This record gives sequence, structure tokens and C-alpha cells, in this order.
Amino acid sequence: MTPPQYPADEYVPEPNPTPQRRDELIAEIEALPAKVRQLVAGLTAAQLDTKFRNWTVRQIVHHLPDSHVNAYVRFKLALTEDRPTIRPYDETRWSELQLNRTADVGPSLRLLEAVHEMWVATMRAMTDAEFERAYVHPEYKTVFTLAEAVGLYAHHGRHHAGQIEWVKRANGW
Repeated sequence: MTPPQYPADEYVPEPNPTPQRRDELIAEIEALPAKVRQLVAGLTAAQLDTKFRNWTVRQIVHHLPDSHVNAYVRFKLALTEDRPTIRPYDETRWSELQLNRTADVGPSLRLLEAVHEMWVATMRAMTDAEFERAYVHPEYKTVFTLAEAVGLYAHHGRHHAGQIEWVKRANGW
């Protein structure tokens, strides 16, 4: 069975979410660490090393804090600098590092929990005007407002949790 390209549907930008919608997206970001922890609870090393397309479940778990630490920093930069150009990173090469291919997922789950706690607290303290602040992503040649980035990262978490869910369902775990 071929894994779907978008297990949580394709990303659709929400450039101007209402404050209520932002709150829903922030709550989704807040819930992600517990969801991922629950999804991988009790999985064996062999199950963690099962692939969804190009990445194993283990690599997906390690990727989430890699990505969301960067997201948290991007938020802080946009809140403290005028339209900063963020530094992209090569997520594929990061996923291929020995650590991401073999390490226990426990530390990455704890890092994901910690960064989400701080990131959610930051977002909940932000004003409407602060959500209009933006950063420049040079790889995509795009300006992202923080309001749009909330939706992007909520979807990112949904996407990767959906990958793990698909692997578990496809293998009958």
C-alpha cells in the first residue's frame, strides 16, 4: 500500500485567520507533543524504524522538534526585528544525521514538549498587531506573517502526526 502524499490533506494557507481561528490553531500546536507521545508509546525499535515514504517514524519524531525549534526562533526574530530574513535549514540532511536515524525518541519528545510550552506561551501573549509582524523566507522568496505561520505549523504537526498514524494503521499496530 502506497502512503498518501498528504495524510492530513494538502496545506491551504490561512493568511488572515480570525483571533478565534488563531486560538484553535494555537491549541492544536499545544496538543501536538502529547499526541505524538501517545502515537509512539510502546512502539518497538523495529516499528520506529518503519518508513513512511522516505523517513522512518523515528526520523519523523526527531524532525518535529528540529522544525519547531526553528519555528519558535522565527517567531522571536519576527517579534524583535523588522521583517528578518530567516535562515533556512536542510531538513532532509538533518533527518539523515546518525542521531536522527538511530537515537531514542525520548529526548526529542521532551524537547518538543518544552519548545511547544514556550512557543504557545509566546503566541498567547501576542497582540493582534504582533501577529501581523512577518519574516522573510529566502528559500521560498515569501513573506510569512506570524498569523499565517501559526496555520502553517499547526498543519505541519497534523501532517507528521498523520504520517505516523498511517504507518500504524497500515501495519495493524
